[in-house]
Amino acid sequence: MSNFQAVDALLASASSDRTPLPPAQERRLLREGLNLTRAQLAQALKVSPSTVGGWESGRDPSGEVREAYAYFLDGARTKLDATTAAAAAIEATDDKPAEAEQTADDTDALAVAQPCVLCGQPARHQVEGFPQHLNPAECTAAAPAPVPAQPEKAAPRTAPRQPAPARTSGRAASGVKVVPVGRRVQAASDTPDLIGSAVAAALAEHSGDVEAATAALIKRAIPDAMALLDHTRKGGRYDVVAHPWLPDILRKQTARGADQVWEARPKWSRPELPAGEHEITALDINGAYLSALKTHLPLGQLEHSTGNHHDRRRAGLHLITPPAWDHETVLPNPVGNRDEPGPLWVTEPTLRLLLRVSGPKYGLCDPPEIHESWTSGATEGLLEKFRIALKDARDRAIADGDEVTLEYVKAMYSKFVSTLGESNYNRELYRTDWMHLIRSQAFANLWWKAHRAYDEGLLVVRAMGTDELHVAGDWHAVFPEGRGVTEVKVKDTYTVGTGPNTANRPPEGAS
Repeated sequence: MSNFQAVDALLASASSDRTPLPPAQERRLLREGLNLTRAQLAQALKVSPSTVGGWESGRDPSGEVREAYAYFLDGARTKLDATTAAAAAIEATDDKPAEAEQTADDTDALAVAQPCVLCGQPARHQVEGFPQHLNPAECTAAAPAPVPAQPEKAAPRTAPRQPAPARTSGRAASGVKVVPVGRRVQAASDTPDLIGSAVAAALAEHSGDVEAATAALIKRAIPDAMALLDHTRKGGRYDVVAHPWLPDILRKQTARGADQVWEARPKWSRPELPAGEHEITALDINGAYLSALKTHLPLGQLEHSTGNHHDRRRAGLHLITPPAWDHETVLPNPVGNRDEPGPLWVTEPTLRLLLRVSGPKYGLCDPPEIHESWTSGATEGLLEKFRIALKDARDRAIADGDEVTLEYVKAMYSKFVSTLGESNYNRELYRTDWMHLIRSQAFANLWWKAHRAYDEGLLVVRAMGTDELHVAGDWHAVFPEGRGVTEVKVKDTYTVGTGPNTANRPPEGAS
């Protein structure tokens, strides 16, 4: 077969009847014209709200979902055209202005009652995906009618209603607490508590069985985390490329192997302690991955560059020759335990850590040498609202002794990080680079805690993974104890050394 015949065969086999789609801006207008949210459309098409947002920003779907999306857009255009024509006909025959009727497109009946997001009591309907009472008289959160002021005698004040469990909050009894939404603010009471509502619904569905409700919530942690992320990004100023092209360094070298990115995971033990007996405390760093969500993340597709230069407005992956580390006897190497010398690919948090400790303030090593980079424009606040929503829910759960919510939140942020790479459980956001960067940020955060302990005069004995730091000395003077993300818990205590002339080595199995 000649080259021309091969091309003809290829063209004949290729499908060219892809359903056309309107421009991106028109897609959004068609959806909004029907008063439909991205979440509602996403649920109908069995995709995520962020995927719908991507289509409305210029990306195109493919396969069967493209046909379904095109069918929706065509139907939306037909319905809006019919509505416009009917309104014009009424206006032409009636001098009185037509009153707009409230559509019921965003209201659905629930087969099983779920807790109202406003009052926490069972509701039979949902509005824009959130369970609510349609009749204000049924909703205990509805404000009572104002009582006219009596000049002779003031009306008696009733006791304030206690908040429902799903809406527990630490807000003051007076004033209006506000939360940021894009560039504006709105009342906190107007913000749906997705986490509290999910927990209340799970407990109701399983008749209060804590273990069953917890298991069900953990099972749905990934899609719920993505829905929360999409909600917290409403009105955001940044668009994220959810499925970018990835360079080869982010692809697994073998089926069961890893890619080429080095996350700098610490696995360090102090080689020797001073003579004598030492009481060691193993500290547990709370919410390590939750805190690590605050890191510089690239927004778009990674772009290649060369040269020994670091642009702080960008983030990604860097091929560097790490500096020599001469403090192994008292502090872990910021690059982690690496046996072989030479260049290696590191993440943005690792590079920024090396650049900082090599600077004039610390002067602990020479600067790393950067050979080439894969980066994109970045921001440190991309996941900040998402992180704060999870942190606040975690804090409330700890204060209330709510282990169901605590386990649910932990599963949300830990599985969110672990499934950003090549995972079959999260196909809505495929950012292997983000997974590496968030993990490395957790390791960098642990390194800084080790440095703080060392700087305050403690003996740093071990640093392991993301959340384990062993120290000797009065650690209470350095770290607050508790369950908050800025606090530490005691994981274990043990003693090393038996005599004043004994050279002590920390036990490798200590935890």
